Amino acid sequence: MQIDFYGIRFEASRITAILWTPWRASALEHRLFNEIKQLSGVQLESTPEELRVQIDDVKIWKQAQANMSRLLKAWQEEAAGQGKEQRIYRWLFEGDTDEHGYDHNNDIACLWIYLRVGLDRGDLEGETLSEWVDMSNFGLRFWPVGR
Repeated sequence: MQIDFYGIRFEASRITAILWTPWRASALEHRLFNEIKQLSGVQLESTPEELRVQIDDVKIWKQAQANMSRLLKAWQEEAAGQGKEQRIYRWLFEGDTDEHGYDHNNDIACLWIYLRVGLDRGDLEGETLSEWVDMSNFGLRFWPVGR
């Protein structure tokens, strides 16, 4: 399926949204995962260590992406309305492969996407944010075609 991730196009056979160690995940990570989990047509898989949702339809992916974007914008506006905090977010792309198409864990090489949020609780006039936090318990895995 053809995936458009904010203007960057990918070809993927499916997308897996993962919530690792749900008992340690932040409320924002849970809310992002729930935005995807609630969609009709997704397959939820559960183990003691993680929750996974499989998406193999481009229309469902577009809906999931729109829901996540809406949630993140609301998260930003929540802080702006109070005037005490500035919040931004960035999607981080990660992937590694050897010459045979496998990653460092000997799994099929995939593209991983994680979320990083920036928080500034102090002087909003400054140019740099005071804190960056990687949301390491929520991730998206784009599977290669043909695997």
